[in-house]
Amino acid sequence: MRPSLFLPAALLLAAFLPTGAAYAAPCSTATPACTEWVAVGGQAPRVLVYRSYPLQTKNEAITRALLVVHGGGRDADSQFRVALGAAYMAGALDNTVLVSPRFASNTGMRANTGGSECRDSLATEEANWVCDERPISWRFGGPAIGGATVTSYDFADEILRKLARKDVFPNLKTIVVAGHSGGGMFVSRYQMASKVHDQLGVTITYVSANPTSIAYLDAIRPTAAAYPVNAAGPGYILPPPAEAFTAFADAGKCPAYHDWPYGSQKKTGYLADLSDDQLKKQLAARPMTYLLGDLDILPLAGFDSSCPAMAQGPTRMARGIAFGKYVRERLGAQHKTVIVPLCGHNARCMFTADQALALIFPKE
Repeated sequence: MRPSLFLPAALLLAAFLPTGAAYAAPCSTATPACTEWVAVGGQAPRVLVYRSYPLQTKNEAITRALLVVHGGGRDADSQFRVALGAAYMAGALDNTVLVSPRFASNTGMRANTGGSECRDSLATEEANWVCDERPISWRFGGPAIGGATVTSYDFADEILRKLARKDVFPNLKTIVVAGHSGGGMFVSRYQMASKVHDQLGVTITYVSANPTSIAYLDAIRPTAAAYPVNAAGPGYILPPPAEAFTAFADAGKCPAYHDWPYGSQKKTGYLADLSDDQLKKQLAARPMTYLLGDLDILPLAGFDSSCPAMAQGPTRMARGIAFGKYVRERLGAQHKTVIVPLCGHNARCMFTADQALALIFPKE
């Protein structure tokens, strides 16, 4: 009899909850029921997003948002599950809207993976993207395939605009944009380029986890003095002490080292009209954390071993540490570098670690 005694009271309480309370239970499965479509300006093409709460329905309980970008596997559903697990661990499911967009690709064989294929099933009017690491990739703000002018960063802008709508999420105070691996590459470049960062009236912070490359905004590159020896990988022998950053010694043999997306020359897509000075200013001013696994020191899981990437360091961990040092010492940024112990190249390990939870679910 006891449950039946409490049921009427629960129903009575529900009747007096504010508008939006009907959505108090987050959508928590990576199924079509937890998805919706986002289009820039209401025009095709469109991108599928997984989300824990509807992006068009008023919800006064939401105080923060997490936009998490998948890696090269384009597994937005998996990244949504990771975000759900992290939010549960942080006790943040009820007041955080989680969003994971899918940058799908159906282009056949990837150019630089020795046989990996990109054959996602595309819905009607769903955007199709270059899936390898060319400068026009979705990772770097490239345009959708098929003559569209809309870029992957335009879709990120649109999602942020939706999250910042006061008529939908009136109590939202902060948005975190995070990504792992290819998603970390996306976030590190979007942070410096976003055209809506200062327009939304909401605090936006960025977390780039284990990116395999980052974009330098001048021609210098790190030496072994820019990162600790344990970040350089097994068998690495530390050379004599040197300046942490110098002109790239192999520039003659590696002329593309400073081309986009590794550097600031020949920028394309979303960044084509942004000057280096503007990008430097925005890079330094906007909050960023480089979240690095202390075991991500092996050339695995799509590691970029091209000459322009190797100019940034021998491992993902070394590259992240060096770039954090670069922006702090050279550009005066207040960026953070956070090392996650016992994590390799794994989004679940990274984003559910104690060090990460405080970053991606900040206290208001």
